[in-house]
Amino acid sequence: MKKSLSIFMMLVLLLGLLAACGPDREAREQSTEDENNNTENQGEEPKPEKLVVWEDVDKGIALEPAIESFEEEYGIEVEYVELNMADKIRDQLRLDGPAGNAPDVVTLPHDQIGQVVTEGLLQEIQVEDAVLDTFSESSISAQMFDGKLYGLPKSTETPVFIYNKALMDQAPETMDELYEQAKELTSGDQYGFIAVLDDFYMAHGYLAGMGGYVFKDNDGALDRNDIGLNNEGAIAGAEFIQKWYADGLFPSGIIGETGGAARDGLFNEGNAASVMNGPWALQGMKDAGIEVGVAPMPKLPNGEPVKTFMGVKGWHVTQFTKNPYWSTKLIEHITNEENAKTRFELTQEIPPVKSLIDDPIIAENEAAKAVAEQSQYAIPMPNIPEMGEVWAPMASALQTIATGKSDPKAALDEAVETIKTNIETNHPGN
Repeated sequence: MKKSLSIFMMLVLLLGLLAACGPDREAREQSTEDENNNTENQGEEPKPEKLVVWEDVDKGIALEPAIESFEEEYGIEVEYVELNMADKIRDQLRLDGPAGNAPDVVTLPHDQIGQVVTEGLLQEIQVEDAVLDTFSESSISAQMFDGKLYGLPKSTETPVFIYNKALMDQAPETMDELYEQAKELTSGDQYGFIAVLDDFYMAHGYLAGMGGYVFKDNDGALDRNDIGLNNEGAIAGAEFIQKWYADGLFPSGIIGETGGAARDGLFNEGNAASVMNGPWALQGMKDAGIEVGVAPMPKLPNGEPVKTFMGVKGWHVTQFTKNPYWSTKLIEHITNEENAKTRFELTQEIPPVKSLIDDPIIAENEAAKAVAEQSQYAIPMPNIPEMGEVWAPMASALQTIATGKSDPKAALDEAVETIKTNIETNHPGN
């Protein structure tokens, strides 16, 4: 009897305890749910009244519709100012940043990123993989420095193959084919193909396509101590370049600083069937009355593409903004597919947005399609400060190669030694 009573009393106490705990448990569950909801709502930081953007000169027309849709979606005013992107934006940011007058977002050429990050003018950004997947891999690589992302790309440019349709029916598929055509078409003052290959910007594609490289790329971090401009591939590329000069297929007047002007003059006068040049030259060709065709560079003898240097213009969040979250949201918005397409329509700047390569607006534009396709093979110019030590030694080496004063290996060995010495001298401790 006592045992049964004890069991009964224990059950009563247990039921009472559960009843008492029930409301507390429900309250705790509700509290947890509220905390989760609050965490989700806090994903967006407080909105600023205004964001300020520095845009390139004469490009604001393409920014305006992107700003309008951003303001409509997020309720944040965006003001923009046009400044020369090549130098004025960087130089002004150096002054206005410490003074408290810096913008939230700026546009810069990618080869300035390393320097301005080193100076503390830009900050790393964080975006989702889905955003990164919007763009070509090479254009995202151009926005990296020391393995970190410092911007999103807005446009790209790279040298391509341009030909006079009155003198050449179509672009050749390979450089070997072009070489044979050039031999047939070169006579007197007429040339089949002209490229300014003592200019390292232009010559790089041949050295890199054969296996050379400037600085070793380790997952977005360039190693200044690993220079591949005199490796076996680079030497093979230089030997291929030298052959064009040695066989008299390039005019002697395209060596040195006047080479570019000589190339442009010969083509625009109808004395060159084809050239290697950038999209920036097309308007002058059309103004000269030349009906041009544009294509990616023909493949090298090893079957690889000419891996031209690529320049990428991007959008960046400054170190001085008080609103990095919304500044990042802004550059995501103005580089999305819709706004990138609008920018191309209004400025002809070619966006490195993968989905637009097959869009009729680019696919049916011969020049834009060629640049977009060539950009898939192109390599962003190194954006670390040490790149400044590369240009002059490589120009000297390429000139001695082009004029036959040195064999490629000796010239490139000397150039690399000079580059390494200059890096150690001018960039100690890096």
